[in-house]
Amino acid sequence: MKKQRTSLLRQSIAREAARLMYDEGVDQYFNAKHLAAKRLFGRSGAKKMRYRPQDLPSNGEIQAALKEVIQLTEDEYSQQRLFAMRVIALETMNALEPFKARLIGSVSTGHVRNGSDIDLHVFTDNLEDIEAYVHYLGWHFETRRVTIQVAGKNRDYTHIYYERVFPIELSVYPNNEIRVTHRSSTDGKPIVRVKPSALKQIIAEQHSLEWELYLETGEIPNLDQFDAEL
Repeated sequence: MKKQRTSLLRQSIAREAARLMYDEGVDQYFNAKHLAAKRLFGRSGAKKMRYRPQDLPSNGEIQAALKEVIQLTEDEYSQQRLFAMRVIALETMNALEPFKARLIGSVSTGHVRNGSDIDLHVFTDNLEDIEAYVHYLGWHFETRRVTIQVAGKNRDYTHIYYERVFPIELSVYPNNEIRVTHRSSTDGKPIVRVKPSALKQIIAEQHSLEWELYLETGEIPNLDQFDAEL
């Protein structure tokens, strides 16, 4: 019975966390699961419904629940957003070619949702070089230092935030880390960095009609509708 209770609680928290991420824009799995647990089981007077640490779902369980929400609510519209995000990612990567930009995350895997951003890794040994380059491109950006855990240790990385219809996040790494494989905090699997050439092939294979139209016109179909969401 205890195992069944834990399983049911984990499922309930995972579903609520997925809803929070989709409907309310909570963007971190850690925050979503704790907020979901607090809302479901942390109410005053509900002692029998208190949750334990083992009741909290993993990031992977929340991701699976989020995929179900996306599939049920978006379908074709989600595919249109995915195509637009992938093309903008490709154009951004090409513009940042001197910094060997690589795509990671939901845009590469195809699991985007309303509120997803475009995550790129860029490589340079001098932060001022990429900041000057982005400024030269005419992009309005913001630079922040972010602490993340790598191999059990906290490390500071610089992130550059830019927006073109969708939020774009550039994580800046030193050149010697381009062949270092980090692991995802979601499922513990190695993070796959997608090159521009590989992304172009993915787009051509998975969005063939839209891609042909883009090559002919240089325009991304239905882009205005996503811009209006912001």
